[in-house]
Amino acid sequence: MSRALLLIDIQEGMDSPLWGARNNPDAEDNAARLLAAFRDSGAPLFHVQHFSKRPASPLHPDNGGTAIKSIVAPREGEPVYAKDTNSAFIGTTLEADLRAAGVDGVVVAGLSTPQCISTSVRMAANLGFETWLAHDACAAFETHAAYDWAEGLPRMSADDIHIMEVSMLHGEFCRAMSTDAILEALA
Repeated sequence: MSRALLLIDIQEGMDSPLWGARNNPDAEDNAARLLAAFRDSGAPLFHVQHFSKRPASPLHPDNGGTAIKSIVAPREGEPVYAKDTNSAFIGTTLEADLRAAGVDGVVVAGLSTPQCISTSVRMAANLGFETWLAHDACAAFETHAAYDWAEGLPRMSADDIHIMEVSMLHGEFCRAMSTDAILEALA
């Protein structure tokens, strides 16, 4: 099994207070541990970066938040895919490049769990990749306060949203695992 790491949307704009309260403050540290392990082993790794079309988004190119965080910044020669949807596979050559590299399994980490991580995990599985979700290398936000909240719907905590989304993905689209469990399985 050839397995690649997909680091999705770990960008400076994700620190904006506009997203609301966040869970899992160690997500970036865990993603960095995965990145170091993949670099050390020479296994394929891919960075994905979101460029929002929404002018109010902290990830819109005009708002200064599109840079990948330094803790997981790509090195020269590491592929970086720019996207403007909630999937790492739409509008990019990621699938073709994974297949060209002989990859049949992926480890997914990044931000945010119920949006781009969930969509990318679902698509990876539907495209036939054995998918592992590093649940502690992802995080969710309480609400997306930068956008309208649906009237009458209850707010949920970031932990509740994260746990619910990981639970929905696990077993159907991926195997949700801790960073430690992934690193042990890869060793």
